[in-house]
Amino acid sequence: MTVEGGAYAGMRARLRGPVLRVWAKHDRDSDGWLPLWRHMEDSASVAERLWDEWLPLSVRRLIAGELPDGADDARRLAVWLAGVHDIGKATPAFACQVESLAEAMRTAGLEMRSQRAMGADRKLAPHGLAGQMLLGEWLEGRHGWAVSQTGQFTVAVGGHHGVPPEHGQITALDRHPELLRTPGGSEELWQRVQQELLDACAAEFGVHDRLGAWRSVKLSQPAQVVLTALVIVSDWIASNPDLFPYFPQDASRSSEERITAAWRGLNLPGAWRAEEPLADAQELFASRFALPTGSKIRPVQEAAVELARTMDEPGLLVIEAPMGEGKTEAALGAVEVLAARSGAGGVFFALPTMATGNAMFPRILKWLERLPVPEGTRHSVQLAHSKSALNPDFTDLMERGQVKALDLDATEQPAELRPSRRRRAAAAELVAHSWLRGRKKAMLSSFVAGTIDQLLFAGLKSRHLALRHLAIAGKVVVIDEAHAYDTYMSSYLDRVLSWLGAYQVPVVVLSATLPATRRRELVEAYAGRRKVDSRDFDPVSEAQDYPLLTAVAPAGAPVMRRPAVSGRGADVELERIDDDLEALADRLEDELEDGGCVLVVRNTVRRVLDTAKVLRERFGDAHVTVAHSSFIDIDRAAKDASLLERFGPPEKTEDRPTKHVVVASQVAEQSLDVDFDLLITDLCPADLLLQRMGRLHRHSRGGENQTERPERLRTARCLVSGVDWTAPVPTPVRGSVAVYGAYALLRSAAALLPHLDGGPRRPVRLPADISPLVQHAYAEKSSVPVDWAQDVEAARDRYDELRADQAERAATFRLGAVARPGRPLFGWVTAGVGDADDTSQGKAQVRDSRESLEVVVVQKKSDGTLATVPWLAPDRRGRTLAGLALPTDQVPTPLAARTAAACGLRLPIQFSYAETMDRAIEELEELHVPAWQVKESHWLAGQLILALDEDCQTHLAGFSLRYSKSDGLEVTHA
Repeated sequence: MTVEGGAYAGMRARLRGPVLRVWAKHDRDSDGWLPLWRHMEDSASVAERLWDEWLPLSVRRLIAGELPDGADDARRLAVWLAGVHDIGKATPAFACQVESLAEAMRTAGLEMRSQRAMGADRKLAPHGLAGQMLLGEWLEGRHGWAVSQTGQFTVAVGGHHGVPPEHGQITALDRHPELLRTPGGSEELWQRVQQELLDACAAEFGVHDRLGAWRSVKLSQPAQVVLTALVIVSDWIASNPDLFPYFPQDASRSSEERITAAWRGLNLPGAWRAEEPLADAQELFASRFALPTGSKIRPVQEAAVELARTMDEPGLLVIEAPMGEGKTEAALGAVEVLAARSGAGGVFFALPTMATGNAMFPRILKWLERLPVPEGTRHSVQLAHSKSALNPDFTDLMERGQVKALDLDATEQPAELRPSRRRRAAAAELVAHSWLRGRKKAMLSSFVAGTIDQLLFAGLKSRHLALRHLAIAGKVVVIDEAHAYDTYMSSYLDRVLSWLGAYQVPVVVLSATLPATRRRELVEAYAGRRKVDSRDFDPVSEAQDYPLLTAVAPAGAPVMRRPAVSGRGADVELERIDDDLEALADRLEDELEDGGCVLVVRNTVRRVLDTAKVLRERFGDAHVTVAHSSFIDIDRAAKDASLLERFGPPEKTEDRPTKHVVVASQVAEQSLDVDFDLLITDLCPADLLLQRMGRLHRHSRGGENQTERPERLRTARCLVSGVDWTAPVPTPVRGSVAVYGAYALLRSAAALLPHLDGGPRRPVRLPADISPLVQHAYAEKSSVPVDWAQDVEAARDRYDELRADQAERAATFRLGAVARPGRPLFGWVTAGVGDADDTSQGKAQVRDSRESLEVVVVQKKSDGTLATVPWLAPDRRGRTLAGLALPTDQVPTPLAARTAAACGLRLPIQFSYAETMDRAIEELEELHVPAWQVKESHWLAGQLILALDEDCQTHLAGFSLRYSKSDGLEVTHA
C-alpha cells in the first residue's frame, strides 16, 4: 500500500509544499497538532485493521456483493473512505479555528480570513459536509463521474459525525464557495492542495484504478450505512491521542509503527467466527447446555436446529412454544447454525425489561463458555442497559484485568449510571472491553444482552444511527417475548425488521403466546412485502398449530414446521372469584390448611400492597412476600434472587416454604423460573394470563400426580379476580382498565368463558389450548356473548382509536423504509430526536409511555448527614453496604457511591405528569451536592437524590412517600 520517496514513505512520500501545513487535530494544553495527511493515513490504517480483524464476515459480504471485484473492491472502498473522511478540514472554514496553525498555512500561501471575520456563515460548512462536496467535485472533475452517482459514496464522508447531510444544507453551502476556498490569489492553491490530498489517498489506498469501474455501481442503502459507520469507528479510534500521539512528539514514527502500537494498545477482540456444528441436535444441546445424562431434547428444539440448517438462506425464524419448553436453548442452538451460515460475528439477545436482561445475561455467559473456539480466542461481551454497571455478573467481567484502550466518546456519555473510568477488561476469553462502553458503542460488542429498546432505537431517527445499524448488521438477533409489545413499539419493531431483512441478518423470534395476525406482520416485515406475493403469507396467519415454527428468507416465501408437543403439560381448572380481599383471605385459609405456595398477581402496585396488607393480617408477615417494580434496584435484584431460591426448580431449591403467599405485579410474568401450587390473578389479556399460568405447577414435584404438593393443591387451579363477575357484562377494576384497556380485557374474558366454573371446555389444557385461546382473544372476528356485544363494540372503537393514535405518533420519528439502491442517505435522519439512549427519557421515544422520573434513594440522618440506606446486606465480598457515609463536601468513597447508585428507583406514574414532574424535580434539586458534580463522581453526578428520613419517609410534590425493604415504595396523597 505504501510507496517510498526519499526519507519518507506512505502518504508523506506523495506530498510536497503547502499541503503539509494543513492541520486536522490540535491540543490546546500542549499545543501539539496533527497534520491532516497524517490523520487521513491513521484513519485508513485503522479501517484496514477493523476490516481484517474485527468486522464480521456478514458485513464484509454485504458490501462486497455490491462491487465488481467483490471482497477486494469492498476492502479498498472502506479503507479509502476512512482515509478521505476529513478532507473537509482542508478548507478555510475549518482551518481558521486555531490562529497559530492558520497563520502557518497563510505563510505557505493558503490565505484565509480569521474565525471572527468569517462569522456565522462558517457554520454552513461543517467539515463533514465540506468534505462530501469536495470529494464529489473531485470524482466529477478528475474521474468523470456523474453528479447523480457521487452521493452514494460521498455520504459516508458527509455523515461521519453521525448525521448525513440534508439537501437544504448541501444547497446552502453550494451558495458559499468562499467557505471551501478563499477567493482571489490563493483560490487555485486551495484547490490544488485539496486535489493533492485526494489524489494521494486514491493512489495510496489502491482505488485510483478502480474508480472507473465503480461509476456504474448502485450502492444499497444498507451498504452505505455500514460504510458510514465503519468510517465513524475508524475516525474515533484514530482521533485518540493516547493511541495516535500528536506532533511534534510523534513526528518521527512511520504510519506502520503508529498503527502497530495503537492496535496493540486498543487490544480490540475480533468478531466471532462461528463454525456450523457437525453434531446432531441432541449432541449439540448436551454439549452446550450440560444436559443430564439420558435426558432428551424437546421436539421444538430439534426442529429449530433442523430448520436453521435447511432454510434456503439464513433469515427469520419464529419459534412459538409453551412456557418452560426451552425456547431460549432452542434459539441459541439455531443461532449457532445461522451465524455459521451467514457469517454473523455475534449475537444480540433483546428482552422486554432490564430485569429480564439481567436474568438472561448469566445464561448467555454459560453458553459462551461452552462454545468451541480456537485457543486464545477472545469475545467481547456486553450487558446493554442503563444500569449494567450495577450488575454483579457484568462488573465481575470488568474487574478481572486491565486494558490499555481509552473510552473515546466518554465526554458524550450521559450522566446516567456507568462504570468506573479505570480501563478494565477480562483476562479470560470473555471480555467486557472498556472501549466498547457508552451508549453509542456498547452494541458493537460481539455478544450483547439488553432491553428491546436497544433494538428499537435502530428504527428511531437519531444521531449516530449508523453505528446502531452496524452493531446489529453483523449479528444474529434474538427477540424474546415478542407478544409483549404494543402497537407503538411494534411499529418500530416492524421497521427494524425490514432493515434487518435488507441486511440479511438472521433473526430468531420467541413467544409462547403470539397472535396469528402479529405472526404474519413480523414475517412480512422481514421478508419485504413488496417483493413477494402477499398471498404467500396467508398460511402464516391461518396456522393454528402449536408448537409452530415459521421461517422466511429475505424476499422469500415462508416455510412452516409443526413439531410434536414434548409431552409436558398440565390441566388448569379456571374459576371466578369475587374481588373482595377478606373473601380472598378466607379462601386462602382453606386452600392452605395443609400448606402450599400461592402466587397472587395484581395488575397495579396499589392492588399488590392492599392485598398484601390483608393477607399479612391473616398469615403473618413471615408468610407473605411482595414483589413489584417500585423497589430500589438492589432490593429488586435481591427479591428476584430470593424468589428463585425459594420457588425455583426442585433441583435448585432446598428451602421451599411449607406455607407462603407471594403477592406480585406483572414482574412475575416473564423470565422468572418459579413454580407455585395455586394461582390467583387479576383478569388480564389472554396471552399474559397464559404467561401467568406458566408459573403454576411449572415443574414436576412428585411425578405426574404431583404427590409432593399438598393434597388439595395437586390439581392446578387458577382463580380469576379483579372483575365484577355479577354485572351483566363483566366489569374489570379501574386499575386494570387503565393498564390494559377494556377491549383486551373483555376479549380475554370471552375467550375464557368456556373454561370457567365447569364450562364445556374445562379445564384449560396446556399447551393444547394456548394457541386457540390467544387466537380467539385477538382474532378480528371471534364470538362474544350476545349480551356483551354493545359494550365490546364500544370498547373496540376506543381501542382502534388508540392504535391509530399510537401508529401516527410512532411515525413521527420512525426511520423511513429502505430506499432503492443508488439513492444516497441524504436526510436519512432529518427531523430526528438527536441522541437516543436507554434512560427513561430515551425509552419514552420508542415506548408509548410517559417520561418517568428516576432518583437515587439515600437516608438523611437526624444530624443532617447522608448515608446509604440502612437495611442493605453485605456484598459478595462481605463488605458492608448499609449506612455508608455520603459526605456532601467531597466525593464519597467508590464503594459508598456505587452502593448509593445501586439504590436507583423509578418513581410511579403519579410523577410522570408534567406539572407534578416539574414540581418534583424542583424540590429534588434542593438537595444539590456540588461536590458530587465532578468527573471523579461519575456514579452520582447528575443524579436526583431522594433523601428519606430515619423512618424511611419523605414528602415530594404533594405526595407522602414511604419505603420499606418488604413493601418497596408506597405513595399516598399528603
